[in-house]
Amino acid sequence: MITQSKISVSALSLKRTIGVSYNTALLVKHKIQQVMKERDDSKPLDAAYIQVDDAYWGGKKRDGKRGRGATGKIPFVAAVSIGEKGHPLAIRFSQVSGFSKEAIKAWAQKHLAPKRIVVTDVLDCFTAFQESGHEHIAIITGGGPQSVEMPEFKWVNTIIGNEKNALHGTFHAISKKHFPRYLAEFCYRFNRRYNLEQMVARFGYVAVRTSLTPQRLLKVAESCG
Repeated sequence: MITQSKISVSALSLKRTIGVSYNTALLVKHKIQQVMKERDDSKPLDAAYIQVDDAYWGGKKRDGKRGRGATGKIPFVAAVSIGEKGHPLAIRFSQVSGFSKEAIKAWAQKHLAPKRIVVTDVLDCFTAFQESGHEHIAIITGGGPQSVEMPEFKWVNTIIGNEKNALHGTFHAISKKHFPRYLAEFCYRFNRRYNLEQMVARFGYVAVRTSLTPQRLLKVAESCG
């Protein structure tokens, strides 16, 4: 039986809990993650105000490159919908092929309800939000440690940090081709944090209504967006 605490665990922990081989446990985990991803991807962020930032995972640390140009980093969009009282309602973290206008426009069309207010920094690709019919507010952050403390980006930066700490603390390594599922797992739990007692029951309800994903498809790299 998978309890609430087991919805977000490494395959090794799952193996020990349900008494199966590591490969079987990993397969079960990816199937669970796929259900989470498909469920949240079907529900665009619909709060009036959305904080969005560019984020990165991993990358080589000793090749002389840092930041956005670092070798091997996985780019992903981090978005947080904000309620009327200024608190986060839901999040959507999605791996993208890169921070281009085309990639951001495709992401916005899939993950945002129409005509939202989207606040970002001044990265050029984010102008695609306005082209997608949203009200886009671009704020100059200036870079450096102080930029992450700006109130306009308080929640998105806080949750990006929480997500990275959670992944580092739970998993020894994450395959690049399956990274979108790990992002989706974190988002799924966060988005249901106020109704934890129903999380497992609701997950089961959604799981039996999700299309079958055989192992041959789970091995294929997840699509971006």
